[in-house]
Amino acid sequence: MTYIVNDKCIKCKYTDCVEVCPVDCFYEGENMLVIHPDECIDCGVCEPECPAEAIKPDTEPGLEKWLEVNRDYADKWPNITAKKESPPDADDFKDVEGKFEKYFSEKPGTGD
Repeated sequence: MTYIVNDKCIKCKYTDCVEVCPVDCFYEGENMLVIHPDECIDCGVCEPECPAEAIKPDTEPGLEKWLEVNRDYADKWPNITAKKESPPDADDFKDVEGKFEKYFSEKPGTGD
């Protein structure tokens, strides 16, 4: 098992989860984070830290797509190891549906 980040993170990109991760397995895209599934130690400390509830165990049904998104972009985006300010409009996007189709960006984040 591993944890994944789903589309609830898009345009919110709260980084509270990064702060508590003991193995630094988060990677930063322009408008979301992902978890490297091969680096995650399944400790689960990140899940309750996410205000958008975007972190889930990959054992939940229907998350196969997100496991692949996390695996793919963790190999492309820079590692993030410290909390950053969230986008100023993050709370406006917290409960928006269909964010992957509307807002996902393949561009990398700025890293640390």
